[in-house]
Amino acid sequence: MSKSLKNFITIEDALKKNTSRQLRLAFLLHSWKDTLDYSESTMESAMACEKIFNEFFLNVKNVTRRSDVDKLAVGYSKWLPSEIELDKKFSLCKSNVHAALCDNVDTKTTLEVLRECISACNVYLRDCGSSTVNHNLLLNIAKYITGILKIFGIKTADDIGFPVCEGSSSNDVETVVTPYLNILSDFRDSVRSVARSIDSKDILVLCDKLRDETLPDNGVRLEDVDGKPTAIKFVGREAILRERKAKATAEAEKLAEKERKKKELEQARARKEELKKVHPKDLFKLETDKYSEFDENGLPTVDNQGNKISKGLTKKLQKIQAAHAAQHTDYLKSLPKL
Repeated sequence: MSKSLKNFITIEDALKKNTSRQLRLAFLLHSWKDTLDYSESTMESAMACEKIFNEFFLNVKNVTRRSDVDKLAVGYSKWLPSEIELDKKFSLCKSNVHAALCDNVDTKTTLEVLRECISACNVYLRDCGSSTVNHNLLLNIAKYITGILKIFGIKTADDIGFPVCEGSSSNDVETVVTPYLNILSDFRDSVRSVARSIDSKDILVLCDKLRDETLPDNGVRLEDVDGKPTAIKFVGREAILRERKAKATAEAEKLAEKERKKKELEQARARKEELKKVHPKDLFKLETDKYSEFDENGLPTVDNQGNKISKGLTKKLQKIQAAHAAQHTDYLKSLPKL
C-alpha cells in the first residue's frame, strides 16, 4: 500500500460509503493480528452482521415495550421447557464469549457466538406466542449483548440496541415517542379490522400509506403479523432510506435481469425460426467450428481437428438432421403459395 500506487483508501472516504459502526464491525470480524482486506465483500459482511444485531434488538424491544417488566419481576412462574433451553444456550454463550476473549482477544469468534445466541432467541420468539414470551429472559440476553458491543466500542450508551438517530448516543427519542406510537398502532389495527369487515379498500389503502410512507419517513417501521399486534421498530430515517435505496437497486437489477432473459429468449426464438429456413444438407455446414468435411447428405465426416466422426456421433447427428428436416418441411408448407 502506498500513495504512489494509489491503492489505499482514507477513513474519510470509507465513511462516505459506510457508517462508523459498520467499519468497526468489519475490524471486529477479523483477528487483530491478521491483515484486513478492505473490500466490498468485507463491508457487506459487516452490514449483514449489523442487521442481525439491529433486528434482534428491535424484536426484543417490540415484544417487551408493551409489558410492565418491573411488575413481571415481582411474581415468579415456572419456566417452560423452551425458556429453560434458551437460558442454557444463554449461559453457554456467556461462557464461550469469555473463552474467546481470553484466547488472544478473539473478537471474530465472540461475534459468531453472539449471533448463535441471537439465532436461538429468534427461534424462541418464532415458536411461542407474544403473550407467553419471557420478557425478563429476553431483556437479560439483550442487555448482555449490548454490554459486549459497548466494550467493543460499537455503541456508547447502556440502553438496549443501537441509537435511533445517526450520530446519537442514546435512544431518548424512542422512549418519549413509544407510548404515542403504541396508541397509533392499536388505533390503526382497529381501523384495519373494521375496514376488512365492511370491505373498504380505500381505508386499507390509507392504513398501508401510514405504514409504508408516513411513518418510514419519520424513522419508524411497522410490520404487520397475522394474529399478532403490529410490530413497532425504531430504525431511524437514515437507515430506512438506505433500506429503500437497497430495495430499489435490487428491484432494478431483478427487472434488468428479467428483461435480459426475455431478450435472450426472443433472440433464441428468432434464431430457431431462421434456422428452419436452412436446408437439412446445409445444417451442419454452419458449424465450421466443429466440422470440416461432410458427405453427400451433409453429415459431418471429419471434425475441425482432423479426426473422423465416430459411428455413435454420426447416429446422433442423423437424428438431429431428421428432426430439422421435419421443421424445414413445416416451414416450406407455411410459405404462401404462388
